[in-house]
Amino acid sequence: MNLESPKVTVAQSAEYLYNALCDVKNYEKLMPENIAKFEVLGDDIFNFGLKGMPEIKLRLKEGVPHSQVNLAAASDKIPFTLTAHLDSVADNATSVHLIFEGEFNPMMAMMIKGPITKFIETLAQNMSKL
Repeated sequence: MNLESPKVTVAQSAEYLYNALCDVKNYEKLMPENIAKFEVLGDDIFNFGLKGMPEIKLRLKEGVPHSQVNLAAASDKIPFTLTAHLDSVADNATSVHLIFEGEFNPMMAMMIKGPITKFIETLAQNMSKL
C-alpha cells in the first residue's frame, strides 16, 4: 500500500528541514492534536500513540542530505516506511512530500488506509512548526 501526502511548501531551507527531521525529538511537533503518547527512546527511535490506534515505534533510517529523510517501523509486525522528500524551491522555501509504503493484507489495508492518510496529511501540514 502506497499513500502520499499533498506537497506543502515550508518557509525554511532544505538543509534546515533535513536537520530538523533527523532529530527524532522534533516529530512531537508534527503529531496530530489527538496524540495520546510520544516518547523518545534513543537518538534514532521514538514511540507514539494516537487515540484509538496501537502505539508505533519509528526508527530513523538512512537519508540523503537535504533531500530525503527515511523512517521505518521498528517492529516487523507492521512493516512500513515513511519517507520525507525535500525539494528546495528557493533559499528559504522547501517543498515537502511524504510517502508511506507498507505491506499489509487486504483487510488490514482497508482498515488503516483512512487513518494513515489523515495522519501523513497532518504531518505534512505541521512541517511549518519545525
